[in-house]
Amino acid sequence: MELLKEKILSEGVVLSEKIIIVNSFLNHQIDAGLMEAIGAEFARIFADAGATKILTAEVSGIPPALATGMKLSVPVIYARKTRPSTMGGDILRARVRSAPTDTESEIVVKRDYLSPDDRVLLIDDFISEGYATCALCDIVRSAGARIVGVGTVIEKAFLGGRSRFEEGLDAPVHALVRITHMGEDGITFDE
Repeated sequence: MELLKEKILSEGVVLSEKIIIVNSFLNHQIDAGLMEAIGAEFARIFADAGATKILTAEVSGIPPALATGMKLSVPVIYARKTRPSTMGGDILRARVRSAPTDTESEIVVKRDYLSPDDRVLLIDDFISEGYATCALCDIVRSAGARIVGVGTVIEKAFLGGRSRFEEGLDAPVHALVRITHMGEDGITFDE
């Protein structure tokens, strides 16, 4: 996706060989036009997946998941980082590790929103080391639902996160942009 690559090159800030800041268009301030294009591209890629729900993780996964849900006319669920007092009833839980902060937390989804009949498309902003995607997969599986695809806006392919969840996953995984290297010398994309 050339528009996304251009944004990363012009506005992305490489903090280290593992961390890139894309706050100006994806993770803090949202470029609405870019987000619409991202949703359209995911909708095109996963058009035949038969998704009945889209699942993402709070917070930065919400914009691309919502844009995709709007294009596919599919409800979007986001796994919450904390269980609010208003979330009564049974919940689905998974543990997720944050590689940048080296901390572990729990994400939760109200069980009412995922059933064994659901075909779930996972959409998120990044695949880095794969921990968040693993946790989302765990939630879908604990609901008895089926994963029909995994889409990410940016994959840091050099970190190997895909290997954490791809084995045993009977669904396509697609990154709009795959970064194979980043550092002081620049960013390299997988063509």
